[in-house]
Amino acid sequence: MPEFFTVLPPAEALAKLLAHLPAAPQPETVATAEALDRVTFEALRAPASLPAFPRSMMDGYAVRAQDTFGASAALPAYLTLAGEVPMGRAPAFEIRPAHAALVHTGGMLPPGADAVVMIEVTQTARPGEIEILKAVAPGENILKTGEDVAEGAEIFPAGHWLRAQDLGGLSALGVTRLRAARRPRVALLATGDEVVPPDVEAGPGQVRDVNSYAVAAQIVRAGGLPVRCGIAPDNFESLKRLAADALADADMLVLSAGSSVSVRDMTAEVVQGLGPPGILAHGVAVKPGKPTILAAANGKPVIGLPGNPVSAMVIADLFVVPTVHHLLGCAHPPQRQFVRARLTHNVPSQAGRVDYVPARLVERDGETWAEPVFGKSNQIFTLVFADGMLVIPSDANGISAGEIVTLRMF
Repeated sequence: MPEFFTVLPPAEALAKLLAHLPAAPQPETVATAEALDRVTFEALRAPASLPAFPRSMMDGYAVRAQDTFGASAALPAYLTLAGEVPMGRAPAFEIRPAHAALVHTGGMLPPGADAVVMIEVTQTARPGEIEILKAVAPGENILKTGEDVAEGAEIFPAGHWLRAQDLGGLSALGVTRLRAARRPRVALLATGDEVVPPDVEAGPGQVRDVNSYAVAAQIVRAGGLPVRCGIAPDNFESLKRLAADALADADMLVLSAGSSVSVRDMTAEVVQGLGPPGILAHGVAVKPGKPTILAAANGKPVIGLPGNPVSAMVIADLFVVPTVHHLLGCAHPPQRQFVRARLTHNVPSQAGRVDYVPARLVERDGETWAEPVFGKSNQIFTLVFADGMLVIPSDANGISAGEIVTLRMF
Protein backbone atom coordinates (compact mmCIF):
# COMPACT_ATOMS: atom_id res chain seq x y z
CA MET A 1 0.00 0.00 0.00
CA PRO A 2 1.57 3.35 -0.98
CA GLU A 3 2.59 5.76 1.76
CA PHE A 4 0.98 9.17 2.06
CA PHE A 5 2.89 12.41 1.77
CA THR A 6 3.52 14.55 4.80
CA VAL A 7 3.89 17.79 2.91
CA LEU A 8 5.76 20.85 4.11
CA PRO A 9 5.29 24.49 3.07
CA PRO A 10 7.91 25.42 0.44
CA ALA A 11 9.80 27.92 2.63
CA GLU A 12 9.96 25.47 5.54
CA ALA A 13 11.13 22.64 3.29
CA LEU A 14 13.90 24.80 1.77
CA ALA A 15 15.06 26.00 5.19
CA LYS A 16 15.21 22.39 6.39
CA LEU A 17 17.40 21.45 3.42
CA LEU A 18 19.78 24.40 3.66
CA ALA A 19 20.26 23.84 7.38
CA HIS A 20 22.02 20.57 6.55
CA LEU A 21 24.35 22.09 3.94
CA PRO A 22 27.61 23.85 4.72
CA ALA A 23 27.92 27.21 2.96
CA ALA A 24 31.62 26.79 2.24
CA PRO A 25 32.39 27.80 -1.34
CA GLN A 26 35.85 27.22 -2.74
CA PRO A 27 37.75 30.07 -4.44
CA GLU A 28 39.11 30.31 -7.94
CA THR A 29 40.78 33.23 -9.69
CA VAL A 30 38.97 34.61 -12.72
CA ALA A 31 39.49 37.50 -15.10
CA THR A 32 37.31 40.50 -14.28
CA ALA A 33 36.21 40.63 -17.93
CA GLU A 34 34.75 37.13 -17.52
CA ALA A 35 33.28 37.57 -14.03
CA LEU A 36 29.72 38.58 -14.97
CA ASP A 37 27.22 36.73 -12.75
CA ARG A 38 30.01 35.31 -10.59
CA VAL A 39 30.01 35.59 -6.80
CA THR A 40 32.85 37.20 -4.88
CA PHE A 41 34.68 34.78 -2.60
CA GLU A 42 36.04 37.53 -0.36
CA ALA A 43 35.47 41.22 0.29
CA LEU A 44 37.04 43.48 -2.34
CA ARG A 45 38.57 46.82 -1.40
CA ALA A 46 39.50 49.71 -3.65
CA PRO A 47 43.24 49.57 -4.41
CA ALA A 48 43.20 53.28 -5.23
CA SER A 49 40.95 56.31 -5.08
CA LEU A 50 38.56 57.04 -7.92
CA PRO A 51 38.96 59.48 -9.44
CA ALA A 52 42.69 59.55 -8.77
CA PHE A 53 42.78 63.31 -9.40
CA PRO A 54 40.22 66.15 -9.33
CA ARG A 55 38.34 66.17 -12.67
CA SER A 56 36.05 68.50 -14.53
CA MET A 57 32.51 67.23 -15.05
CA MET A 58 31.92 69.38 -18.12
CA ASP A 59 33.47 71.70 -20.68
CA GLY A 60 34.24 75.06 -19.14
CA TYR A 61 36.85 77.03 -17.25
CA ALA A 62 38.72 75.91 -14.15
CA VAL A 63 38.67 78.76 -11.64
CA ARG A 64 39.04 79.73 -8.01
CA ALA A 65 35.39 79.95 -6.97
CA GLN A 66 36.00 83.09 -4.91
CA ASP A 67 37.06 84.94 -8.07
CA THR A 68 33.51 84.49 -9.44
CA PHE A 69 31.52 85.60 -6.38
CA GLY A 70 28.98 88.26 -7.32
CA ALA A 71 29.39 87.69 -11.07
CA SER A 72 26.28 88.12 -13.22
CA ALA A 73 25.32 88.93 -16.80
CA ALA A 74 24.96 92.58 -15.78
CA LEU A 75 28.22 92.66 -13.85
CA PRO A 76 30.58 89.93 -15.13
CA ALA A 77 33.83 88.88 -13.51
CA TYR A 78 36.89 89.27 -15.75
CA LEU A 79 39.54 86.55 -15.54
CA THR A 80 42.85 86.17 -17.35
CA LEU A 81 43.19 82.97 -19.39
CA ALA A 82 46.11 80.91 -18.05
CA GLY A 83 45.98 78.29 -20.79
CA GLU A 84 44.21 75.05 -21.75
CA VAL A 85 44.33 71.80 -19.79
CA PRO A 86 45.64 68.98 -22.04
CA MET A 87 43.50 65.82 -22.04
CA GLY A 88 45.26 62.79 -20.63
CA ARG A 89 48.05 64.81 -19.02
CA ALA A 90 48.59 66.93 -15.94
CA PRO A 91 48.52 70.69 -16.56
CA ALA A 92 51.91 72.40 -16.35
CA PHE A 93 50.50 75.50 -14.67
CA GLU A 94 48.41 76.50 -11.67
CA ILE A 95 45.45 78.81 -11.28
CA ARG A 96 46.47 82.05 -9.60
CA PRO A 97 44.02 84.71 -8.34
CA ALA A 98 41.85 86.22 -11.12
CA HIS A 99 42.94 83.52 -13.60
CA ALA A 100 41.11 80.67 -15.36
CA ALA A 101 41.99 77.75 -17.64
CA LEU A 102 39.99 76.12 -20.41
CA VAL A 103 39.20 72.53 -19.39
CA HIS A 104 37.22 69.78 -21.09
CA THR A 105 34.98 67.09 -19.59
CA GLY A 106 37.17 64.62 -17.71
CA GLY A 107 40.20 66.87 -17.73
CA MET A 108 42.42 67.25 -14.65
CA LEU A 109 41.87 70.35 -12.56
CA PRO A 110 44.99 72.54 -12.33
CA PRO A 111 46.39 73.20 -8.85
CA GLY A 112 44.71 76.22 -7.27
CA ALA A 113 41.34 75.64 -8.99
CA ASP A 114 38.38 74.47 -6.93
CA ALA A 115 35.47 74.81 -9.36
CA VAL A 116 34.53 74.84 -13.06
CA VAL A 117 32.36 77.45 -14.74
CA MET A 118 30.22 76.01 -17.55
CA ILE A 119 31.31 77.32 -20.92
CA GLU A 120 27.69 78.36 -21.62
CA VAL A 121 27.88 81.12 -18.99
CA THR A 122 31.14 82.62 -20.25
CA GLN A 123 32.20 84.69 -23.20
CA THR A 124 35.42 86.11 -24.58
CA ALA A 125 36.02 89.70 -23.50
CA ARG A 126 39.24 90.23 -25.47
CA PRO A 127 42.18 87.98 -26.40
CA GLY A 128 43.46 86.24 -23.27
CA GLU A 129 40.53 87.34 -21.12
CA ILE A 130 37.07 85.86 -20.45
CA GLU A 131 33.89 87.13 -18.83
CA ILE A 132 32.18 85.02 -16.17
CA LEU A 133 28.43 85.63 -16.27
CA LYS A 134 27.46 83.44 -13.31
CA ALA A 135 29.14 82.69 -10.00
CA VAL A 136 30.10 79.17 -8.93
CA ALA A 137 30.55 77.66 -5.48
CA PRO A 138 33.64 75.74 -4.34
CA GLY A 139 33.41 72.15 -5.63
CA GLU A 140 30.83 72.98 -8.31
CA ASN A 141 31.03 70.96 -11.56
CA ILE A 142 34.04 68.91 -10.43
CA LEU A 143 34.74 65.45 -9.06
CA LYS A 144 37.14 65.49 -6.13
CA THR A 145 39.82 62.85 -5.59
CA GLY A 146 38.18 59.76 -4.11
CA GLU A 147 34.67 61.17 -4.45
CA ASP A 148 33.52 58.07 -6.37
CA VAL A 149 35.31 55.61 -4.08
CA ALA A 150 38.11 56.11 -1.58
CA GLU A 151 41.27 54.01 -1.48
CA GLY A 152 40.84 51.11 0.94
CA ALA A 153 37.04 51.31 1.02
CA GLU A 154 35.13 48.03 0.77
CA ILE A 155 33.42 48.00 -2.61
CA PHE A 156 31.91 44.50 -2.50
CA PRO A 157 31.43 42.10 0.41
CA ALA A 158 32.04 38.39 0.15
CA GLY A 159 29.07 36.69 -1.47
CA HIS A 160 28.27 39.58 -3.82
CA TRP A 161 26.71 38.72 -7.20
CA LEU A 162 28.73 40.63 -9.81
CA ARG A 163 26.73 42.72 -12.29
CA ALA A 164 27.73 44.58 -15.45
CA GLN A 165 28.25 47.88 -13.59
CA ASP A 166 30.38 46.08 -11.00
CA LEU A 167 32.77 44.90 -13.70
CA GLY A 168 32.95 48.48 -14.96
CA GLY A 169 33.83 49.75 -11.49
CA LEU A 170 36.52 47.12 -11.02
CA SER A 171 37.98 47.94 -14.43
CA ALA A 172 38.08 51.64 -13.52
CA LEU A 173 40.17 50.69 -10.50
CA GLY A 174 42.53 48.53 -12.55
CA VAL A 175 41.31 45.27 -10.99
CA THR A 176 41.73 42.76 -13.81
CA ARG A 177 41.51 39.54 -11.78
CA LEU A 178 39.62 38.53 -8.66
CA ARG A 179 38.80 35.52 -6.51
CA ALA A 180 35.29 34.21 -7.11
CA ALA A 181 33.38 31.34 -5.57
CA ARG A 182 33.85 28.21 -7.68
CA ARG A 183 30.67 27.29 -9.51
CA PRO A 184 29.08 24.22 -7.93
CA ARG A 185 28.84 21.19 -10.21
CA VAL A 186 25.25 19.96 -10.33
CA ALA A 187 24.76 16.43 -11.64
CA LEU A 188 21.49 15.87 -13.53
CA LEU A 189 20.21 12.33 -13.84
CA ALA A 190 16.99 11.57 -15.71
CA THR A 191 15.17 8.31 -15.00
CA GLY A 192 12.67 6.12 -16.75
CA ASP A 193 12.58 3.41 -19.42
CA GLU A 194 10.32 5.64 -21.49
CA VAL A 195 12.74 8.60 -21.60
CA VAL A 196 15.10 8.96 -24.58
CA PRO A 197 17.62 11.69 -25.51
CA PRO A 198 16.39 14.63 -27.64
CA ASP A 199 18.38 13.47 -30.68
CA VAL A 200 16.63 10.08 -30.75
CA GLU A 201 13.47 9.41 -32.72
CA ALA A 202 10.91 8.71 -30.00
CA GLY A 203 9.04 5.49 -30.57
CA PRO A 204 5.61 4.45 -29.29
CA GLY A 205 5.38 5.05 -25.54
CA GLN A 206 8.63 7.03 -25.45
CA VAL A 207 9.22 10.72 -24.64
CA ARG A 208 12.30 12.86 -25.16
CA ASP A 209 14.25 14.10 -22.15
CA VAL A 210 13.04 17.65 -21.44
CA ASN A 211 13.99 18.10 -17.81
CA SER A 212 17.75 17.56 -18.10
CA TYR A 213 17.97 20.43 -20.57
CA ALA A 214 15.43 22.85 -19.10
CA VAL A 215 16.73 22.44 -15.54
CA ALA A 216 20.34 22.66 -16.77
CA ALA A 217 19.53 26.10 -18.16
CA GLN A 218 18.04 27.14 -14.81
CA ILE A 219 21.23 25.95 -13.08
CA VAL A 220 23.41 28.00 -15.45
CA ARG A 221 21.38 31.12 -14.70
CA ALA A 222 21.72 30.41 -10.98
CA GLY A 223 25.51 30.35 -11.30
CA GLY A 224 26.06 26.59 -11.29
CA LEU A 225 27.67 24.17 -13.74
CA PRO A 226 25.18 21.50 -14.86
CA VAL A 227 26.53 18.06 -15.67
CA ARG A 228 24.05 15.89 -17.58
CA CYS A 229 24.65 12.28 -16.56
CA GLY A 230 22.29 10.57 -18.96
CA ILE A 231 19.15 8.54 -18.35
CA ALA A 232 18.86 5.79 -15.74
CA PRO A 233 16.57 2.82 -16.48
CA ASP A 234 13.80 1.67 -14.16
CA ASN A 235 16.13 -0.72 -12.37
CA PHE A 236 17.02 -0.29 -8.73
CA GLU A 237 20.65 -1.41 -8.92
CA SER A 238 21.34 0.66 -12.05
CA LEU A 239 19.72 3.77 -10.59
CA LYS A 240 21.58 3.30 -7.30
CA ARG A 241 24.94 2.97 -9.06
CA LEU A 242 24.40 5.86 -11.48
CA ALA A 243 23.12 8.17 -8.71
CA ALA A 244 26.07 7.38 -6.43
CA ASP A 245 28.60 7.88 -9.24
CA ALA A 246 26.97 11.17 -10.29
CA LEU A 247 26.96 12.54 -6.74
CA ALA A 248 30.57 11.49 -6.12
CA ASP A 249 31.76 13.70 -8.98
CA ALA A 250 29.53 16.68 -8.19
CA ASP A 251 28.54 19.08 -5.43
CA MET A 252 24.83 18.38 -5.84
CA LEU A 253 22.56 15.79 -7.45
CA VAL A 254 19.22 16.42 -9.14
CA LEU A 255 17.12 13.48 -10.29
CA SER A 256 14.05 13.91 -12.45
CA ALA A 257 11.05 11.56 -12.43
CA GLY A 258 10.45 8.67 -10.12
CA SER A 259 9.48 10.81 -7.12
CA SER A 260 5.76 9.96 -7.14
CA VAL A 261 4.60 7.54 -4.45
CA SER A 262 3.86 4.22 -6.14
CA VAL A 263 4.93 0.60 -5.97
CA ARG A 264 7.44 1.34 -8.77
CA ASP A 265 9.01 4.27 -6.99
CA MET A 266 12.67 3.52 -6.33
CA THR A 267 13.96 7.08 -6.15
CA ALA A 268 13.24 7.62 -2.46
CA GLU A 269 15.00 4.38 -1.47
CA VAL A 270 17.99 5.20 -3.67
CA VAL A 271 18.25 8.75 -2.29
CA GLN A 272 17.98 7.52 1.29
CA GLY A 273 20.93 5.20 0.67
CA LEU A 274 23.26 7.88 -0.72
CA GLY A 275 24.40 9.03 2.72
CA PRO A 276 23.19 10.54 6.00
CA PRO A 277 21.00 12.20 7.03
CA GLY A 278 19.03 11.20 3.92
CA ILE A 279 15.55 12.39 3.02
CA LEU A 280 14.48 15.55 4.82
CA ALA A 281 11.18 16.12 3.04
CA HIS A 282 9.13 13.97 0.68
CA GLY A 283 6.30 16.18 -0.47
CA VAL A 284 5.85 19.95 -0.51
CA ALA A 285 2.64 21.95 -0.41
CA VAL A 286 2.77 23.26 -3.97
CA LYS A 287 1.01 22.64 -7.24
CA PRO A 288 2.48 21.48 -9.51
CA GLY A 289 5.32 19.58 -7.86
CA LYS A 290 3.89 18.04 -4.69
CA PRO A 291 5.90 14.75 -4.82
CA THR A 292 9.28 16.46 -4.45
CA ILE A 293 12.17 14.86 -2.56
CA LEU A 294 14.66 17.00 -0.63
CA ALA A 295 17.64 15.25 0.93
CA ALA A 296 21.21 15.71 2.07
CA ALA A 297 23.94 13.11 1.73
CA ASN A 298 27.14 13.79 3.67
CA GLY A 299 26.77 17.54 3.24
CA LYS A 300 25.70 17.39 -0.42
CA PRO A 301 22.14 18.29 -1.51
CA VAL A 302 20.05 15.78 -3.41
CA ILE A 303 16.76 16.87 -4.98
CA GLY A 304 14.23 14.59 -6.64
CA LEU A 305 12.08 16.43 -9.17
CA PRO A 306 8.72 15.27 -10.48
CA GLY A 307 8.94 13.96 -14.04
CA ASN A 308 6.44 16.31 -15.63
CA PRO A 309 8.34 19.26 -17.18
CA VAL A 310 6.23 22.06 -15.73
CA SER A 311 6.44 20.52 -12.26
CA ALA A 312 10.17 19.97 -12.65
CA MET A 313 10.84 23.58 -13.64
CA VAL A 314 8.66 25.01 -10.88
CA ILE A 315 10.40 22.86 -8.27
CA ALA A 316 13.84 23.62 -9.70
CA ASP A 317 13.05 27.31 -9.39
CA LEU A 318 11.90 26.89 -5.80
CA PHE A 319 14.64 24.57 -4.55
CA VAL A 320 17.48 23.91 -7.02
CA VAL A 321 18.16 27.59 -7.78
CA PRO A 322 18.33 28.80 -4.15
CA THR A 323 20.42 25.76 -3.22
CA VAL A 324 22.96 26.69 -5.90
CA HIS A 325 22.99 30.24 -4.51
CA HIS A 326 23.59 28.80 -1.04
CA LEU A 327 26.52 26.69 -2.24
CA LEU A 328 27.99 29.80 -3.86
CA GLY A 329 27.76 31.69 -0.56
CA CYS A 330 25.67 34.32 -2.33
CA ALA A 331 24.16 36.64 0.28
CA HIS A 332 21.84 38.55 -2.07
CA PRO A 333 21.12 36.73 -5.34
CA PRO A 334 19.54 38.61 -8.24
CA GLN A 335 15.92 39.46 -7.58
CA ARG A 336 13.14 38.37 -9.91
CA GLN A 337 11.08 40.97 -11.71
CA PHE A 338 7.46 41.16 -10.63
CA VAL A 339 4.72 42.75 -12.73
CA ARG A 340 1.31 43.85 -11.48
CA ALA A 341 -1.56 43.16 -13.87
CA ARG A 342 -5.31 42.56 -13.97
CA LEU A 343 -6.41 38.93 -14.25
CA THR A 344 -8.39 37.94 -17.38
CA HIS A 345 -9.97 34.70 -16.10
CA ASN A 346 -10.93 33.05 -12.83
CA VAL A 347 -8.14 30.83 -11.49
CA PRO A 348 -9.16 28.10 -9.02
CA SER A 349 -6.86 26.89 -6.26
CA GLN A 350 -6.95 24.96 -3.02
CA ALA A 351 -6.18 26.45 0.36
CA GLY A 352 -3.21 24.95 2.13
CA ARG A 353 -0.85 24.89 -0.85
CA VAL A 354 0.88 27.41 -3.09
CA ASP A 355 -0.28 27.21 -6.70
CA TYR A 356 1.86 28.26 -9.66
CA VAL A 357 -0.01 29.03 -12.86
CA PRO A 358 1.72 30.01 -16.11
CA ALA A 359 0.48 33.33 -17.51
CA ARG A 360 1.25 35.73 -20.33
CA LEU A 361 1.00 39.51 -20.33
CA VAL A 362 -1.35 41.17 -22.82
CA GLU A 363 -2.21 44.83 -23.40
CA ARG A 364 -5.86 45.85 -23.62
CA ASP A 365 -7.05 49.44 -23.85
CA GLY A 366 -3.82 50.75 -22.36
CA GLU A 367 -3.90 48.35 -19.39
CA THR A 368 -1.74 45.31 -18.68
CA TRP A 369 -3.60 42.04 -18.17
CA ALA A 370 -2.40 38.62 -16.99
CA GLU A 371 -3.86 35.82 -19.09
CA PRO A 372 -3.47 32.33 -17.58
CA VAL A 373 -2.05 29.63 -19.84
CA PHE A 374 -4.04 26.66 -18.63
CA GLY A 375 -2.72 23.15 -19.14
CA LYS A 376 -1.41 20.05 -17.44
CA SER A 377 1.97 19.74 -15.76
CA ASN A 378 3.38 17.57 -18.56
CA GLN A 379 2.76 20.26 -21.19
CA ILE A 380 6.07 22.13 -21.52
CA PHE A 381 4.58 24.62 -23.99
CA THR A 382 2.36 26.08 -21.29
CA LEU A 383 5.64 27.57 -20.05
CA VAL A 384 6.97 28.32 -23.54
CA PHE A 385 3.91 30.46 -24.26
CA ALA A 386 3.99 32.18 -20.84
CA ASP A 387 5.89 35.23 -19.56
CA GLY A 388 5.89 34.23 -15.92
CA MET A 389 4.07 32.45 -13.13
CA LEU A 390 1.01 33.61 -11.27
CA VAL A 391 1.61 32.68 -7.62
CA ILE A 392 -1.54 31.92 -5.61
CA PRO A 393 -0.74 31.92 -1.86
CA SER A 394 -1.68 29.03 0.39
CA ASP A 395 -4.42 30.95 2.19
CA ALA A 396 -6.39 31.69 -1.01
CA ASN A 397 -9.24 29.75 -2.56
CA GLY A 398 -8.61 30.97 -6.09
CA ILE A 399 -8.50 34.41 -7.69
CA SER A 400 -11.36 36.05 -9.55
CA ALA A 401 -11.16 37.64 -12.99
CA GLY A 402 -10.59 41.38 -12.78
CA GLU A 403 -8.46 41.23 -9.62
CA ILE A 404 -4.99 42.78 -9.59
CA VAL A 405 -2.38 40.01 -9.39
CA THR A 406 1.39 39.80 -9.31
CA LEU A 407 3.19 37.89 -12.05
CA ARG A 408 6.60 36.42 -11.19
CA MET A 409 8.46 36.87 -14.46
CA PHE A 410 10.76 34.22 -15.91
